[in-house]
Amino acid sequence: MFSFFKKKPAEAAPPPVDAPVAPAPAPAPAVEVPVAPPPAKSMFSPSSWFRGEAPPAPTAPPAPSLPPVPVPAPVVPPTPPVATPPSIPTPAPVAVPAPAPVIAPPAPSRTGWLDKLKTGLRKTGTGIQAVFVNAQIDEALYEELEAALLMADTGVKATEFLLEDLRGRVKRQMATDAQQVRRLLAEAITDLLRPLEKPLVIGQYTPTVIMVAGVNGAGKTTSIGKLTKHLANEGASVLLAAADTFRAAAREQLLVWADRNTVEIVSNEGGDPASVSFDAVNAGRARGKDVVLVDTAGRLPTQLHLMDELKKIKRVVTKADATAPHEVLLVIDGNTGQNALAQVKAFDETLGLTGLIVTKLDGTAKGGVLCAIARERPIPVYFIGVGEKLEDLETFDAREFAQALLG
Repeated sequence: MFSFFKKKPAEAAPPPVDAPVAPAPAPAPAVEVPVAPPPAKSMFSPSSWFRGEAPPAPTAPPAPSLPPVPVPAPVVPPTPPVATPPSIPTPAPVAVPAPAPVIAPPAPSRTGWLDKLKTGLRKTGTGIQAVFVNAQIDEALYEELEAALLMADTGVKATEFLLEDLRGRVKRQMATDAQQVRRLLAEAITDLLRPLEKPLVIGQYTPTVIMVAGVNGAGKTTSIGKLTKHLANEGASVLLAAADTFRAAAREQLLVWADRNTVEIVSNEGGDPASVSFDAVNAGRARGKDVVLVDTAGRLPTQLHLMDELKKIKRVVTKADATAPHEVLLVIDGNTGQNALAQVKAFDETLGLTGLIVTKLDGTAKGGVLCAIARERPIPVYFIGVGEKLEDLETFDAREFAQALLG
């Protein structure tokens, strides 16, 4: 296959000047060409070097002697190039369609929830919305709005703050219509409630211990059942602790919720609440649970000996887990108005609250109490409830609340 690299015969035409030089068989020292007699045939003579033939015999005296011609050093023959196979045309790239992007499923719409919230806050919002019907932007409008906010249990401090904020917004926006003022009030309420927005974080600790307190009748045990459902929907495993051992049928009520949500429960009828809480935290850690929900006995903040019992539960939980409880929630009834604010202050001073669950907002005319809480005791509102069903507990959103309040 490499025959085209062989040396051509002697009779062939002389190679071009720039052809590669044939290698010498062996190195030899430089020699002088003698004048006479004529030299013998030598393969190193200049003629034979290029033509490969013997020189003719001289017929005349040789030319004058030339200086010695040095024989060049042996040349290492170059490595013959490797034959390159004929190039194969590269096929044109075929366009491959890019894979379709993976789109996460959209988050569930909260439209249905907003409708429920509007229905629940209808009694609260009706009085406020009526102020803006066929109204003129004057001092009388602000006076009527002040009365409506106080009737909704917004509280004096929050009402004064909202009216001052609203006056500034109306002036900056140069509002000329009462409905514009209503929308500006919704923005002012949203900004006031914004500090209450905070998600409930699960997973930083395993298990996350949540201690739930509240007065009798606030819907504490029911809220625990709804919260269990909410956490289960998010993929968290929950263990309930029936530490409300004083109230009749409290344990049985929590057992019903545990059965509905298919979760485990730790209980001891008639046992010490702190002891049940301690056992539940240890059981939650041993069983690898994500959340331990501790249901405490309902009590009034004025009953100091019962509030001391809550302190004891918190201390014992800390003995079971030095970082626990990770959340201390208070369940308040939205129907109680300013009394709910008093409960928040009392329980916060005793336990150090980290969050609130506001229940029974459906049908109440006192939903403005959240504005009072935001102004005087801005503890995050994790959830609000507007019904008795499991799905009637939802995370708190300031803008949604303001829109539902003012329509």
